[in-house]
Amino acid sequence: MSGPGPGLPYHRIQRGGDWSWWRPVVGVLVLFVAFLLVVPLGVLVLFTVGLAVSGADVPSAMERMVDTDEVTPLALAYLNVSIAALIPVSWLLARVLHGLRPGWLASVRPRIRWRWLLVCFGIAFLALVLTLVVAVFLPQQGESTDMDAGLNPWTTTVRDFVLIVVLLTPLQAAGEEYVFRGYLTQAFGGLVSSPWLAVLGPALLFALAHGAQDPPVFVDRFAFGVVSGLLVVLTGGLEAGIAMHVLNNWLAFGIALAFGDMSSVLNPVGGSWWSLPTTLTQSLSFLLLVLGAARLLGLRTTTNGAVLAARKVRV
Repeated sequence: MSGPGPGLPYHRIQRGGDWSWWRPVVGVLVLFVAFLLVVPLGVLVLFTVGLAVSGADVPSAMERMVDTDEVTPLALAYLNVSIAALIPVSWLLARVLHGLRPGWLASVRPRIRWRWLLVCFGIAFLALVLTLVVAVFLPQQGESTDMDAGLNPWTTTVRDFVLIVVLLTPLQAAGEEYVFRGYLTQAFGGLVSSPWLAVLGPALLFALAHGAQDPPVFVDRFAFGVVSGLLVVLTGGLEAGIAMHVLNNWLAFGIALAFGDMSSVLNPVGGSWWSLPTTLTQSLSFLLLVLGAARLLGLRTTTNGAVLAARKVRV
């Protein structure tokens, strides 16, 4: 195994491992197949076994689990676990294809910098507050949730949704960050030295991965991916992106549970261009505050080259 040399930025870390141009290409293809087919099917089998053991009506439960039009707690759990399961897939690719410890996907340390992650969560909360303030002064955003109708009643279904959102949504958000801002950022950055390709390429794939969507929704997700990618490159790790992603999803799911329904969040339609000022307020304010905090704390943004064992010599 080898470790990134001194001074490598996050998006160039694969260059410090076992490097050949074909390795990131193969890695992206494997990740694509895992994302679309292998992982969802594997998780589906595990859920099916669990349902059978619990004595549930398996055919009926499976139908509800894959129904994205009428989202149930079981369907949301399945979706979250399927995305979270991509984290160990990205770890495996880093280890097998690139000869790197999985920690190099987390940051230039190489690990999750937990104190920095907590700081980023605090900043993400401030950015969300600014977003809500701006949203108050903008027109209705397409088919947005109507809060004037009052709170939804508390039911066992709502309870189950709350448990899944609190416990599994952070793992789902982290899974997307490990894939799009982690492995894909390093794969693009390994092939081309420009950090802009390492940011824009994964951001485009992130927006496309959400399926068919109205242009405002697509642009919104692409912008989110660009800001998250910039955060990874400029702070040297996934922590800021994970914090913003988790808080963003918690807010969206929380509002849906309180005033609307989960299906509208997972299948947004009727997007409005008026949604962009609010989301850009969140993303850009978070970006500026995080960069300021990183500078203030003296956050390291490049590798030091002294973490992993030296490459084995072949004779």
